[in-house]
Amino acid sequence: MLTVKNLIEKGNMTVLVDGDEPEREITGCYCGDLLSWVMSRAQSGDAWLTVMGNVNAIGVAALADTACIILTENAAFDENANLRAQQNGITVLQTEKNTYETAVLINSLLNG
Repeated sequence: MLTVKNLIEKGNMTVLVDGDEPEREITGCYCGDLLSWVMSRAQSGDAWLTVMGNVNAIGVAALADTACIILTENAAFDENANLRAQQNGITVLQTEKNTYETAVLINSLLNG
């Protein structure tokens, strides 16, 4: 089982916001930056990979019930988004890897 905490450790992720559920299971992965698309397609429990580090992304993560948000390629994370993520208990991580590399890593951890 892959948890948010395991992903942080094994994926060498930077924690931008500690969410409320470090032991939450990650059941899949969704890659996307078009928020309306993600909102209608991401599954509950997915790790969401994006470069959108704004307050609207936090709202989408909450609605889609993703396990965490991972900002790839060291994408910027604005202060309003940080505050909203803290208020909603959403884990936000950051990695220097691109979306493809991060998705491959998550896939290997899920199926390893």
